[in-house]
Amino acid sequence: MYSKPRKLIITLVIALTVISLSLVIRKGKQSAVTAATPYVEKKTEKQPEKQPDKQPDKKQEEKTISREEGFISPIEAMYYEKLEKKTVQCLLCPRKCSLNPGEWGFCRARKNIDGKLFSMSYANPCAVHVDPIEKKPFSHFLPGTSAFSIATAGCNLRCKFCQNWEISQARPTETINYNLKPGDIVQLAIKTGARSIAYTYTEPTNFYEYMLQTSILARKAGIKNVVHSCGYISREPLEELCKYLDAACIDLKGFSEEYYGDLCGAKLYPVLNTLKTLKENGVWLELVNLVVPTKNDGPEMIKDMCNWIRKNLGPDVPISFSRFYPLHRLKNLPPTSVDTLRQAKKYALECGLNYAYIGNVPGDPDEDTYCPECSKKLIERYGYKILQNHILNGRCKFCGAVIAGVWNSEKKPAKQPHQEINND
Repeated sequence: MYSKPRKLIITLVIALTVISLSLVIRKGKQSAVTAATPYVEKKTEKQPEKQPDKQPDKKQEEKTISREEGFISPIEAMYYEKLEKKTVQCLLCPRKCSLNPGEWGFCRARKNIDGKLFSMSYANPCAVHVDPIEKKPFSHFLPGTSAFSIATAGCNLRCKFCQNWEISQARPTETINYNLKPGDIVQLAIKTGARSIAYTYTEPTNFYEYMLQTSILARKAGIKNVVHSCGYISREPLEELCKYLDAACIDLKGFSEEYYGDLCGAKLYPVLNTLKTLKENGVWLELVNLVVPTKNDGPEMIKDMCNWIRKNLGPDVPISFSRFYPLHRLKNLPPTSVDTLRQAKKYALECGLNYAYIGNVPGDPDEDTYCPECSKKLIERYGYKILQNHILNGRCKFCGAVIAGVWNSEKKPAKQPHQEINND
């Protein structure tokens, strides 16, 4: 048996051991709780905050990449008349197609459905890209910026040299289309950082209602609207569009009725009227002339065209003489020689135009911008890239001459003021 002092010592040792174990266990429990608490709180804090924010972005992303063959969302057209026996007459372009129920217009984008004319090219673009503004092409409008570019199927011309004929000569029911409403286009333009929305690739007149409604929303969002068009549109719808249009690049394909009839299946005079209307409404205007060998490359036609531009539109409207390449139904012709393009530019300058370019020849010095006063190079380009820009506040950096255009530091174009419209 143990003596009393020894028993006391043993009892104290056991008591201390128990106390130490209980402290260790309690400390371990506290450490487990302490370690787990931040994890639990972190999970419960982040889920309510991030889940609602991420989900719409995911849905939006899925929506922008989803496409469907033949997708259409028709809406009733704006410009047409109802005739007898459910016949309708389209008034959007100079063709003024009369359509019986079930018939499509010449443009392949409008259809008579039970006595009403519908736009079949609404909120269903078949082409959606972010392009340099120089690709439209614009030489004097926000150089170096990007344009969110869209197109739907169809065209109201039949150009034998069309480079986008796969979609321009098709119906919306025959192409693979996105489902993008006007508001979606504006949001995507904002998301991509584009300074403008371009209605391009095919003929924007075909998707007029889509373009107009998108333009209204874009103007409210502070995004510019630009169009690349053949200019085959009636005056009334064009003037309505001009309220929201900032710039237009028009293909002046030739300068004779015979040329337009043979190669485009259209007429020249409506295009000339469009150019005057754009000018009258203060829309910044640039021109492109595709020079087709043996068809519209004669000096007389080019000089007549340039003189008409100088007289009716003014000397500050830029024109680009673009190189033809064998495409579509004109594969029998050779590409335009660079010398022919340079000669066309020379004629333009001799006729009094201040800004003439050649296009589709990357790296050529004639795609650069020169001051009409001091002849210094102001904008150096290589294809769609801007290498140098010496235009400051709309003026030549070297001599101070005003350079016509819409430049990055300006809200309004020099010499062609555009009246801002409140669309609230």
